[in-house]
Amino acid sequence: MSDTDLLKTPLHALHLELGARMVPFAGYSMPVQYPAGLMAEHKHTRAAAGLFDVSHMGQLRLVGPDAAAAFETLMPVDVIGLGLDKQRYGLLLNDAGGIIDDLMFVNRGDHLFVIVNGACKAGDIAHVQARIGGRCQVAPLPERALLACQGPQAAAALQRLVPGVEKLVFMTGGAFDWQGAPLYVTRSGYTGEDGFEISIDGARAESLARALLAQPEVQPVGLGARNSLRLEAGLCLYGNDIDATTTPVEAALNWAMQKVRRTGGERAGGFPGADKVLAQLDGTQAVARKRVGLIAKERVPVREPAPLQNLDGQAIGQVTSGLLAPSLDQPIAMAYVQPDYAALGTEVFAIVRGKPVPMVVSAMPFVPPRYFRG
Repeated sequence: MSDTDLLKTPLHALHLELGARMVPFAGYSMPVQYPAGLMAEHKHTRAAAGLFDVSHMGQLRLVGPDAAAAFETLMPVDVIGLGLDKQRYGLLLNDAGGIIDDLMFVNRGDHLFVIVNGACKAGDIAHVQARIGGRCQVAPLPERALLACQGPQAAAALQRLVPGVEKLVFMTGGAFDWQGAPLYVTRSGYTGEDGFEISIDGARAESLARALLAQPEVQPVGLGARNSLRLEAGLCLYGNDIDATTTPVEAALNWAMQKVRRTGGERAGGFPGADKVLAQLDGTQAVARKRVGLIAKERVPVREPAPLQNLDGQAIGQVTSGLLAPSLDQPIAMAYVQPDYAALGTEVFAIVRGKPVPMVVSAMPFVPPRYFRG
C-alpha cells in the first residue's frame, strides 16, 4: 500500500509537527516513534504519562433493548451481567472457536460501546452486523477519535483538564465534557499502567491532544513503545499472539470467560465454537499448544517468529512476540509451545540466527501491573 493510500487519523498533522517517524499500520499512517526514541518513550510512560493516538481503532455502538443478549451470542463472555459504566474484555469467536478479534466493551445504559482493533474493524463490524444486526442497531462511529493517556501520572494530568476522571477505577467509564466537547473516558489501557482511553469527536481531538501535551507529565508515545509496554504487561497483540486459528484456551485467556458462560453456568455455551472451547476448558479435549511467557537467560533479543526447540533439538513451538524489555533490560517473549513445555520454569531454546538461546517459561505479566482499583 503506497503512502497516498493510507488513511490518516485526526492527529496526523500533529504527529508530523512533533517529528514522528510515520509507518503504515492497520491501513493508517501511524507514528512508530518520536525524536526521543522508543526506549525513552517507554520509560517515560512507566515513570510519568504517555499520550498515544489510537484513533485507528474501531468504535461502535450496539443500540436497543436486546443488544446485550445479542452480543453475548458472539462471545464466551458475560455481557448481560455487566453493570452500568463497567468495561469488560471480550473475544469474538468463529464457528471453530478461533478468535476473530479481541475487544473492549462498556455498558452505557441505553447502548453498548465497543472498541475493536484497527486492522480488524471492517471485518468485525460486518460480522456483528451479519450475526446480530436484526436484533440491535450496529452503529459504527468513524467520526470519533481515540486517545490513550497512560502512566502513573496520567490521572494527575487528565484531571486538570477533565475534573472528575480521577474518581473512575480500573475497567469503568464515564461521560465527561472538555470545553464543550462530549467525551467518554474509560480507566483502562494496554500498558499495564494506570491510565485512560478517551473517545472524542475527531474534529476536537487535536485540541485535546495539545492540551494534554501541555501538561508537564505528558509526552507523545508511538506504536513502538506501545508494543514493548503491552508485551511487558503480558497482553496479546491481535495478529501476532492470537488469531482466527487460536482458541481462548490455547491463548491462556481462560480468565476472560466468566463462570456464567462455562459448563454448569446459567448461560453456558451458546456462542460460536462453544462445544470445542468448553471441552478444552473442562479438560475433556486436549489443546495442541499453549501461550506462555519466556525470559531469555542471555542478553540476546529474541523476536517473532523465532522457532523454539527442546534440549534434543526437536521443534516444540514458536515465538509470537519478542523484544528486549526496556523495564527489565532482559529479552522477553510470548510464544506457543506444546503443552508438555508450558509449565513455569521449563527451559526451551529459541533459534536466533542459527544459534540456540536458552529461555525459561515465566509467569506473565513480566512487569507488575499498576491499574488503579480504588
